[in-house]
Amino acid sequence: MTREEIIKTINTFLIEELEIDEELLQEDALLKEKLGIDSLDFVDIVVIVERNFGFKIKPEEMKPIKTLGQFYDYIEQKLQQQA
Repeated sequence: MTREEIIKTINTFLIEELEIDEELLQEDALLKEKLGIDSLDFVDIVVIVERNFGFKIKPEEMKPIKTLGQFYDYIEQKLQQQA
């Protein structure tokens, strides 16, 4: 899966399920502060990642991730490790 496909999958979910404005979905957008993603939203994100990308997110791995771009990077790295 390419980075563009990862971004499209994640952004589609954020727009459709979490009702985040598409204009806010910039790589430097802060997940909590700018996008308003809270702990309940995180549960939904874990489910969508498992369903679409085939791996589980460990909460401790998410702690250093602050921006949407870092989240894309995290998904991309995990997929590369699986390959």
